[in-house]
Amino acid sequence: ALGAAIFVDAANRLLGHEGAVHVMAYVVSGIGFLGAGVIMREEGNVRGINTAATLWGSGAVGALAGGDLILEAILATFFVLAANTLLRPIVTMINRQPLDTQFVEVTNSVFIITPKHSQKKALKQFIATLEAAGYQTQDIEVKQFGSDEVEIQAVLTASSVDGERMDHLIAGLSNLDYVNQAFWSPSTTD
Repeated sequence: ALGAAIFVDAANRLLGHEGAVHVMAYVVSGIGFLGAGVIMREEGNVRGINTAATLWGSGAVGALAGGDLILEAILATFFVLAANTLLRPIVTMINRQPLDTQFVEVTNSVFIITPKHSQKKALKQFIATLEAAGYQTQDIEVKQFGSDEVEIQAVLTASSVDGERMDHLIAGLSNLDYVNQAFWSPSTTD
């Protein structure tokens, strides 16, 4: 915002309002370029869209302030802050909703490996941990793993999965009694 304000203010002072408008156009395209650099795609998830939009809003606030449109800059600041704080719970709620599985391209599975004799206790802890973290399971499958262990796979209901949050969940599962190993894996379906 500060950089945009400085450039627009300099153009406004040197060339008048017409110069400020030209520099505002360059600010818009420059911040759009920066925003594109912030957006990342990882394992079927797109990240950084909110950050890119906030950068653009911040640049708009700076451009308005630099163009001596102080009231508009204050209003734009209010709207950018409101969008980032008030809409976050709505976004979280939408991201938690299951997607239509007929059109799902990526599914996420969580696996634990446990001794065969502890299978029931481990399964109970596994399901409770997933539910406590807010993940719904679409399917649970138990397979033989070696001679004295089983692998329990929970296929999560399709939703947006945050990699860092999932890694934290896996660390918690690894510390559970009866769990020898825990990991997660995204997979694509045809």
